[in-house]
Amino acid sequence: MTALVLLVVGLVVGGGGAWFVLSRHDMAGRLPYYPVARGAADPVQGTDEDTIAVDDLPVALLVLARNGRLLHAGARAQNEFAEGLGTMIRHPALQRAVSELQPGNVTEVRIEADVPVRRVVQAFVKAARWHGQPACVVVLLDATARDALDRARSDFVAHASHELRTPLAALIGFIETLQGPAANDAVARQKFLAIMARQASRMQRLIDRLLYLSRVQMLEHQRPQGQVVVAELLGRFRDELQGKPAGERAALVVHDAPPGSLRGDADQILQVLVNLCENALRYGRPQAPAVARIEVGAQWLDTGGLLLFVRDNGPGIEPQHLPRLTERFYRITQPAGRNTGDQGTGLGLAIVRHIVDRHGGRLDITSVPGEGTRCTVWLPGQPPVT
Repeated sequence: MTALVLLVVGLVVGGGGAWFVLSRHDMAGRLPYYPVARGAADPVQGTDEDTIAVDDLPVALLVLARNGRLLHAGARAQNEFAEGLGTMIRHPALQRAVSELQPGNVTEVRIEADVPVRRVVQAFVKAARWHGQPACVVVLLDATARDALDRARSDFVAHASHELRTPLAALIGFIETLQGPAANDAVARQKFLAIMARQASRMQRLIDRLLYLSRVQMLEHQRPQGQVVVAELLGRFRDELQGKPAGERAALVVHDAPPGSLRGDADQILQVLVNLCENALRYGRPQAPAVARIEVGAQWLDTGGLLLFVRDNGPGIEPQHLPRLTERFYRITQPAGRNTGDQGTGLGLAIVRHIVDRHGGRLDITSVPGEGTRCTVWLPGQPPVT
């Protein structure tokens, strides 16, 4: 792909035996088919094959003035980067490359942006002329997915390997015991096998969550294009909970869904609700004899946007933990007498945060010790017209 980008840059500004145009019209819709490079072909005498619209090339292309001002944005650049295009153009690294650009050179720049989500872009910059004035052509190559993959590998080595070591060591220890001292002890065998099954399940959940988190991160910079019908979303959520043991469902109340829909990935939004509910089921149970109660619902806001909420009546969360709950592998040590023996993977809320970021939404977690926890997700959208 990098070779293709360099070839396109070279053809656009360096000549390649044909006339190349930056678009059929500029930002103001003026001057159709403006040529930026002359080769052997004569556009007056030539045929349609002698002219190529740069917007039709498989690259995201910009034309900037030498002071960094945008003169033209190709259709592909607008589609790929959407509202993030302005951030790319104003990035100090790109602006510095444009101001220091030397004629005849192709400068490669790495652009990293973290707002609204992390995005990594390689920019190739070369001098050109636009309507007879000095300018430069910029080709943008999205490297976000590759960067996310590299970060996932690094995280696996740094964190996941440590998380897997504990259940793996437990499995090895129980296997050695069953092969040795407890080989003929039926009672011990049944006890150890049950523990081994739990540890194996923990490893499986951890691996599944890591793989899902990697997929979410690779798509995080791409806004979803599907439609989420709110009523169908909560209906699927109810169906998802039917597969859980009765003891895990507690007193679960799913409020009636409001009408309407919004743009989003239905599977991912469903995963958000499932993860929040699983956290409430695992950590949001009050002390006996109180009965665990979890409420799930959705409502449109007058100011715009859909609000999803999951609320429990559990022990609550201490304030110092709230800012860190969405960090990967961050877990709260349960107090004595409340340890369920399963601390979770520490990835559920991290997945929620990345999905919400992809949808351009917000996640808010509020909690009062002794009174429960409320998780709310705001997603952009407009309520149906009544």
